[in-house]
Amino acid sequence: MSPPLAPPGWSRWLVPPAALAVHLSIGQAYAWSVFKPPLESALHLDGTQSALPFQLAIVMLGLSAAFGGTLVERNGPRWAMTVALVCFSSGFLISALGAQTQQYWLIVLGYGFVGGIGLGIGYISPVSTLIKWFPDRPGMATGIAIMGFGGGALIASPWSAQMLSSFGTGHSGIALAFLVHGLSYAVFMTLGVFLVRVPRGDTPGAGASGPSSVAGVQVSANSALRTPQFWLLWVVLCTNVTAGIGILEKAAPMITDFFADSSTPVSASAAAGFVALLSAANMAGRIGWSSASDRIGRRNIYRCYLGVGALMYLLIALFGDSAKPLFVLCALVILSFYGGGFATVPAYLKDLFGTHQVGAIHGRLLTAWSTAGVLGPLIVNWIADRQKEAGKHGPALYGLSFGIMIGLLVVGFVANELVRPVHTRHHIPAQREAADAQRQQPA
Repeated sequence: MSPPLAPPGWSRWLVPPAALAVHLSIGQAYAWSVFKPPLESALHLDGTQSALPFQLAIVMLGLSAAFGGTLVERNGPRWAMTVALVCFSSGFLISALGAQTQQYWLIVLGYGFVGGIGLGIGYISPVSTLIKWFPDRPGMATGIAIMGFGGGALIASPWSAQMLSSFGTGHSGIALAFLVHGLSYAVFMTLGVFLVRVPRGDTPGAGASGPSSVAGVQVSANSALRTPQFWLLWVVLCTNVTAGIGILEKAAPMITDFFADSSTPVSASAAAGFVALLSAANMAGRIGWSSASDRIGRRNIYRCYLGVGALMYLLIALFGDSAKPLFVLCALVILSFYGGGFATVPAYLKDLFGTHQVGAIHGRLLTAWSTAGVLGPLIVNWIADRQKEAGKHGPALYGLSFGIMIGLLVVGFVANELVRPVHTRHHIPAQREAADAQRQQPA
């Protein structure tokens, strides 16, 4: 499928809605918890089993983004969005069959494996194209799209809950809800497939100011893997995501535990409201902080994510149980940094490696997300379980894990400080020759 070229006069502002159509759809992944209780009841599963489709989907997101990134660059955004549409929607349809026949392995296969491939390809599908359309504001452009992934759950959660309420929470009701999801998302993602365009030649989109999207340093995906900058950014992303997902995955029980012994314990409904607030902060951070990075620079914004994030964790650990507003505020800031880190990293990659294969490089970097998706929940849950077995309760369940998160954020902060421009030996030949010629000119 050839990348669709924009006709003369095509507005670059039509491209972010195309990206949003895909990201708002695949962002349903953050609403998987809505299906956990009905699945556990209908198919007699425990909590670990009901989490398996989501965990596998996140792992496949990272792997498919890493291995499919080069194909996305080669075949263009329309091909990638089509693959994402087919895999993500098919995943729901396979899951619907699994729920109807009470074959849980089909749900794991459909939502986790097949749907997870759709997540990964869909997540990276618009990144390179957006950066080429918006060379003057790459942080804002990618933030708009990736904001959709963070905000997808705000639509999917109440929508899924309403369907389960209408169709029933038995296996047939779950199957029907999966079926409606698969068909509806197929229609919505089709809008993105038909709307997306790539700019003609090397000229920025209409209304853009600044350099061409292909000016400056250009590094291939294979060469990027051989640079220290790639691996330093891998550490930066992994530590930032680990710190955010550590709260996000256990948000409701965490705030309940923190104030269980206080005079005003947190109710189940209030805990659910806290989770919704975190989702909103996650979404807002993706557009807000990534747009700010266009003005203050990528390294500076990650100094904020990692340094201030460590401070927020420290405040929760020391004073979080003394005041609900402080706990909530610190958690919201951490989750805004979590979302902002995702949205800013494509622009950071563009600054270091250029736009030549930035989508493929971004895909490989997302293996850090797969790692953090396992590491963050493991740290918080395993330590909390061990502390509970030791007879501790309340904030004491989380003190050690918060200390580990602070340490990881410090490691990420140091890694960010070590990032330097990529050496010319890694540039593709034309850019390397130009850089050498410029360096040899008399001052």
